[in-house]
Amino acid sequence: MPALNIPDPDFMQDEEIRMFDDAVDKFFKQHLPEKRLKEWEENGQVDREFWHEAGQAGLLGVSVPEEYGGHGGDFRHDLVVVNQTAKHGASGFNASLHNCICVPYVVRYGTEEQKKRWLPKMVNGELVTAIAMSEPGVGSDLQSITTTALKDGNGYRVNGSKTFISNGQVANFVITVAKTDPNERAKGISLVCVETEEAEGFARGKKLDKIGLDSSDTSELFYDDVFVPGDNILGGEEGKGFAQLMGELGQERLIIAAGAMIAIEKALDTTIEYVKGRKAFGQTIWDFQNTQFVLADLKARGMAAKVFVNDCIARHLKGELTLDAAAAAKLVATELQGETVDKCLQLHGGWGYINEYPIARLFRDSRITRIFGGSNEIMKMLIARSM
Repeated sequence: MPALNIPDPDFMQDEEIRMFDDAVDKFFKQHLPEKRLKEWEENGQVDREFWHEAGQAGLLGVSVPEEYGGHGGDFRHDLVVVNQTAKHGASGFNASLHNCICVPYVVRYGTEEQKKRWLPKMVNGELVTAIAMSEPGVGSDLQSITTTALKDGNGYRVNGSKTFISNGQVANFVITVAKTDPNERAKGISLVCVETEEAEGFARGKKLDKIGLDSSDTSELFYDDVFVPGDNILGGEEGKGFAQLMGELGQERLIIAAGAMIAIEKALDTTIEYVKGRKAFGQTIWDFQNTQFVLADLKARGMAAKVFVNDCIARHLKGELTLDAAAAAKLVATELQGETVDKCLQLHGGWGYINEYPIARLFRDSRITRIFGGSNEIMKMLIARSM
C-alpha cells in the first residue's frame, strides 16, 4: 500500500481515465527500457525519436481540442501523463512542460490560424516546445526583461539571451518572452513564437550542468537579430504577453505541486522499504522509535498536503482555482517535498548519499521545485496580497 494511502479523488476514477492511465503505463514499459533511460542520463537529454513515439502513441497534446488534431481530453489526462512519467523515472521527458505549460498558451491565446498551424504538430511530436522567460540578469521580475522583438518590415527582429530553458536543446518551437516596446514594463511584453529550424541567428548554448534532473536538458538560448514573421506574435497583438503569462502561471504552479506530491510519496515508499530491511544494533532501523516518529510525521503532513492539492485540482477543473490557492499549493507541497527527501535520505545513512539509491536521485531532483515556476518567496508574496 502506498505511504500516502489517500484514495484517488472522484475526478480521477472515470473508467476512461483509468483506461488511459493503463495505456500510458504500457507505453513507457514498451518504449523506455533501462538501457534507454541510462542513455538519456549520459547524454543529458531525451532522444528526439522518443518525442515522436510519444506523439504517435497519444501522449502529447492530450487536452488539445479534436478540431486542432488533439485528443479532446482535459487536465486529468495531462495528470495521467505526468504521473506515469514520474512512476517510470523518466524525469527528462518534459511532458508536463509541453502538455501543461507551453501547448495551453497556443490553445488559449493563439489566433485561429496559429492553432491550425501549430497544434497538430505539437500533438504528433513534430514540434517540441519550450518557453523562454528567464535571462542571465532577470529571474522572477519578468517586467524587467531586456530581450527585444522590434518591428522590421512585415516581422520582428529578436535580440537577447535566455537561460535556464528546459527542453533548450531539443525544442524547435520556443515561446519567447520579449519586449516589443522597450519603453514599457508589463504593457511592452509580447510572446514571440520562434520556430527554430527557420530562424537564422538563433543559437543554443551549452547544456547547463545541474545538481539534478540529469536527463532533462536545460540550456542557454541566444537571439542575434533573429527574424520572426509578424503573425508569430501569440494572439496576433502586441503587448498582451504579460497578461497571457499571468493567466497560465496558476496551472504551471499546480502541476509543480502535483509533481511534488508524487516525489513525496516515492520518497516515503522507498524509505519505508529500506528501513524495514536494514538492520543496525540487532534490530531493523524501523524498530527505532525515532524512525517511526519521523516517518509518521512526514506521512501525516503528506496526507494533508495531498488532500489540499487534490482539492486545488478539482477547483481548477471547474475553472475556480485562484492564483493565491495555486501559489499555496506549490509552496506547501514543494517545501514538504524538500523536508521529506532530506529526512528520508538521513534514514538511509551513508547509502542515502550514493546515487544508485533512489532517494539520492529524489534528493537532487527535488531542490529545483522551490525555485522554478516562481520561487517560493514569490509564492509567499502572492499569498500575502490575498489576505
